[in-house]
Amino acid sequence: MTIGILALQGAFAEHEAMLEALAADYREIRQRKDLTDDLAGIILPGGESTVQSKLLHELGLFEPLRQKILQGLPVLATCAGLILLAQEVSNDEPSMATLPVRVRRNAYGRQLGSFARAGDVADLRGFPLRFIRAPYIEACLDKKVQVLNETEGHITAVRYHNQLAMAFHPELTRDLRIHSFFLDMVAKRKELALGA
Repeated sequence: MTIGILALQGAFAEHEAMLEALAADYREIRQRKDLTDDLAGIILPGGESTVQSKLLHELGLFEPLRQKILQGLPVLATCAGLILLAQEVSNDEPSMATLPVRVRRNAYGRQLGSFARAGDVADLRGFPLRFIRAPYIEACLDKKVQVLNETEGHITAVRYHNQLAMAFHPELTRDLRIHSFFLDMVAKRKELALGA
């Protein structure tokens, strides 16, 4: 079970460290040939969403990756990754538009550009939330979007079928629970595929 990690820009090395701590196999996705059918899931890291989107287009990765997600490939998206997936971005153009939410980029502004809290993410109690010039979700555009976390009155983590997306950075903590939860999602999808 190999997880792809988009490694064009941003905090991909930190996600790799989390998967290593969980003894999970992973491969960096840097070019079209890396995006193979054996991938069981993919991680879209935090960073600069505009740069990542531009590089995805330039490298011919954008549409193949988008199609894999639409076809059910489990994805964990953090910060910039959330912006990449969002169907609408209130202060920018949308990118992959696979996740039916409306997001605001750099939503907390310069003064609160980075901050930390502890909060519950679904059933994960007291998770350390690290926000760095973070977006938040202004609205869910489909009733099937599950809200997993709200911080200071704003939605900051959701799940929609195979897509797990959050405004904060679990990879910048020592808490492995979100990555473990994602690996469970991946394993369950694989079991369903084998049973079909």
